[in-house]
Amino acid sequence: MNNQNNTVLAESSMTVLPPPGAPDIDIARAVKPWPIFEVAQRKLGVAHHALIPYGHYKAKLDLGQIDTTTKQGKLVLVTAITPTPAGEGKTTTSIGLTDALNSIGVNTSVCLREPSLGPCFGVKGGAAGGGRSQAIPMEDLNLHFNGDFHAITSAHNLLAALIDNHIHWDNELDLDPRRITWRRVMDMNDRALRHTLVGLGGPAHGQPRESGFDITVASEIMAILCLAEDRKDLQRRLGNIIIGRDTSGRPVTARELGADGAMTVLLKDAIQPNLIQTLEHNPALIHGGPFANIAHGCNSVMATRTAMGLSDVVVTEAGFGADLGAEKFIHIKSRISGLEPDVAVLVCTVRALKMQGGLLKMQLDEPNVEALSNGMVNLERHIQNMQKFGLNPIVAINRFPTDTTQELTAIKEACLKLGARVEEATHWAEGGEGAKAVAEAVKSALENDGAQVKYLYENEQAIDEKIRAVATELYGAADVQFNIAAQKQLDEIHDLGFGHLPICIAKTPYSFSSEASELGAPEGHILSVRELRLMAGAGFVVAICGDVMTMPGLPKHPAALNISLDDDGEIVGLF
Repeated sequence: MNNQNNTVLAESSMTVLPPPGAPDIDIARAVKPWPIFEVAQRKLGVAHHALIPYGHYKAKLDLGQIDTTTKQGKLVLVTAITPTPAGEGKTTTSIGLTDALNSIGVNTSVCLREPSLGPCFGVKGGAAGGGRSQAIPMEDLNLHFNGDFHAITSAHNLLAALIDNHIHWDNELDLDPRRITWRRVMDMNDRALRHTLVGLGGPAHGQPRESGFDITVASEIMAILCLAEDRKDLQRRLGNIIIGRDTSGRPVTARELGADGAMTVLLKDAIQPNLIQTLEHNPALIHGGPFANIAHGCNSVMATRTAMGLSDVVVTEAGFGADLGAEKFIHIKSRISGLEPDVAVLVCTVRALKMQGGLLKMQLDEPNVEALSNGMVNLERHIQNMQKFGLNPIVAINRFPTDTTQELTAIKEACLKLGARVEEATHWAEGGEGAKAVAEAVKSALENDGAQVKYLYENEQAIDEKIRAVATELYGAADVQFNIAAQKQLDEIHDLGFGHLPICIAKTPYSFSSEASELGAPEGHILSVRELRLMAGAGFVVAICGDVMTMPGLPKHPAALNISLDDDGEIVGLF
């Protein structure tokens, strides 16, 4: 395996890359990708007949043709401090760490979520890593990819159409149009669709009722696809979706409507994991993309399990900061699938910590140890939170050229006081070579048998007790407050027998509290729950807090305004 990795690095090094700081798309295009059959065979031992190619450099893995029972690789979870506009680089670190592990002889693949068009055209402009730690082809990954999101959107909206059609034609299930909870989705940020009226125009056009749209990544079907073990489990979960109530108040499921079979058919290809490669030609399984607060924010169980059956080590990530993504990875994904991380890597930057300390983005290039020290409480709480899960994280400082030795030393001292190993990383500028110190730390931790994951609540606890446990233990909250509607929904969920499900707290990702403006590590606040949503198909209960929206809006200057085709038909402005 060492010889293979050395060959990869030698071939990669022959490519003349644009200098660090060049647009990500230019760096990605400068690398000649391997044919996807070669990546699969050389890196994963997967034969040609087990791939379903989507062109030369993308494929789906035909899981019916792959034996993943002979190996059980170790799992590395990459998470981060609370996100800021300065950026933390979680995906970039996941990819750089994967390349670095391969370069030191550890057979490693990376498992990531698929980007949503909403953030790509809204704020991010792309989500395939960055600099010299990217997954390619980055244009395809960021734009439609292999059609999974389209299939999920179609399956979701098919169910919505079948509901309204059932009400229009006799309504044999006696559905109450006022109590339909299943909305429609689209993979785009569009605030104008949050609340809609459907069925207008007279009897021929359906029953008028209130409804609305969520973004596709907030769809329960997205969460279901990412938690399903196989097609049979997928259909079972789809059938368990609760679409609303009948006039007596009884919950009605998609199975009763007869929709689960057709929805499964629409998802028959989408459930297969996608395979592409990093800039250094290491395997990247990209599959699913649930929102990291409304859903669990992790790539699919099927992709992770497949990668662990084909690689010695699998690097994966969870969305947003560790208070959201890592918590949900452990309490939802790990608990449901049994896939527990052996090691955790916690990503931070000097710039983000200075923002947590009160600086504005335009002030971050100037050294400021005082602001850094003020913001360090955010990193410290994330470290302590991960330790509560039984995971003593390896802190990866994603270095920027403006970072000073004094600032880096301050972070290292704070981490070491809490017993967390800390390493600098420059993978954005140097690729896998720049993440070798983190890779060595991960390798060492894995060789010491990894961690024993702990949970902060038991399944048997009441839903409100589970929410309170996460809020007080991880967020620093003094208590949880349910409004009148949420309290009623809480009682209904228990009455229906779903109190045993894990909880998924949907709050702002920008603070430990439910208020985005509260930086650092706020304490003593009240977590306000405005709504509880039962996702019986996915198998968890969503607690919506503060002003979290399930259909985001576009910013004042969307990234879409900078994206276009040049005279040669090449995409520009995607970063």
